[in-house]
Amino acid sequence: MHNFRELEVWKKSILLCKQYYIISKSFPKDELFGLTSQSRRSLYSVPSNIAEGAGRDNNPQFCQFLNIALGSSFEFETQIIIANDLGFVNKNDFELLMKEIRHIQNMIVKLKQIYSK
Repeated sequence: MHNFRELEVWKKSILLCKQYYIISKSFPKDELFGLTSQSRRSLYSVPSNIAEGAGRDNNPQFCQFLNIALGSSFEFETQIIIANDLGFVNKNDFELLMKEIRHIQNMIVKLKQIYSK
């Protein structure tokens, strides 16, 4: 078992969730049950799956949950691109979100490499 609270990738994911929640509050109200909800869920899935995997008994199980977290991060990245294309996100917020989610993706990949050996 791993202590997920000590993992930098989990900490960064939590921080990004908080930042995105604030950013997505300005999305159109008619998107509340569409893109807003779906993008929030995909992003919150990242630290949630890291935490769930950390609680598993062995490294292969942990890596499986890291795979799920990575998939959710790519889902979120796609949704942010769509939100940007629709004009829901300003340029600075878009660049921040993209930079942070890509950094988190790289961290997950490196963590998988460590625990898949």
